[in-house]
Amino acid sequence: MTSTLHAAATPLAATVRVIGHRGASALRPEHTLAAYAKAIADGADVIEPDLVMTRDGVMVARHENEIGSTTDVASHREFAAREVTRVIDGQRITGWFTEDFTLAELKTLRARERLPELRGTAYDGQFQIVTLEEIIDFVAAESAARGRVIGLIPEIKHGSWFRHLGLPMEDALLATLATHAYTRTAPVEIQSFEIGNLKYLRDRHSGARTDGAHSNVTRSNIAHSNITLLQLIDEPAMHPGDVLAAGGSLTYAQMTTPAGLAAIARYADAIGPDFRAIIPYTADGHLGTATPLVRDAHAVGLEVHPYTFRPENAYLAKEFWQGTDPRAFNEAGLVAQIRLYLDTGIDAFFTDHPAAGRRALAGR
Repeated sequence: MTSTLHAAATPLAATVRVIGHRGASALRPEHTLAAYAKAIADGADVIEPDLVMTRDGVMVARHENEIGSTTDVASHREFAAREVTRVIDGQRITGWFTEDFTLAELKTLRARERLPELRGTAYDGQFQIVTLEEIIDFVAAESAARGRVIGLIPEIKHGSWFRHLGLPMEDALLATLATHAYTRTAPVEIQSFEIGNLKYLRDRHSGARTDGAHSNVTRSNIAHSNITLLQLIDEPAMHPGDVLAAGGSLTYAQMTTPAGLAAIARYADAIGPDFRAIIPYTADGHLGTATPLVRDAHAVGLEVHPYTFRPENAYLAKEFWQGTDPRAFNEAGLVAQIRLYLDTGIDAFFTDHPAAGRRALAGR
């Protein structure tokens, strides 16, 4: 299997970090305090809250603003009339959306498992939707209790959509981070699939000004801050949401060329690709040949933080399966696969199972 790699490479980061993807979301419903608590207990260095907005302008943690698949909103008769169909970032979606609810209304809902066929429903109905403020307070308390710093990697979801609604998140996020003593010093990495908001954050946080789409701010402007920026990379043929909204043609494939990565390095500190952009799967689900993405990103000073390593057979390369059931929980296979990707020189990685991520690092 090591023949799939160009060669074992060295990360740019001093320490490779384990990122609890939406918490320990293989073990608890995602984006709940229970999921974040489990991730921290299992050794995550960083936890990830995806951020969306409520109607009254509060940032809450949900993977998407559509909440029909991750809460019990469909069972609340009082909210039945709020089911609607919208087109967001080019996708037609039917359901219930956070921007149609106040925080008080969302607090009456309870989280449920997004992948019940894989991960069961034992914890459904037990946990509230939580705000960014509550997450920061929780992480600060956990950090103090455990005697170690725990980072945060908030993602701005659908930034252009919320800006269009008059609910922009960028300044609100910076203000919230500045308000809390913990997030004034602990590592914070803001991530987005869009481009413009990351450029704006670079400029806003560094105090520099640019001419809009073309940033002249370098990484050194933010080097002494605890806040860094991560450009997320989606499917190659797709366009960032803000590019799509502006009628542009830039694709994620273009962004991962050497020239595209050099452009990203002008405003961001890292990229977050799907792990299969580093070592792709073949058509039959086995490991293919490693791409030069990590090497090319490191060449322009960008760290690489791939997503998302999951413990079920369905998400693993066939080399690491145990048995034939794609639904089978396979921690050993996950550990082995993460170790292979670590050899490419990645600097951090997102995983639904931080305990497995910790094991993968410990065994190297």
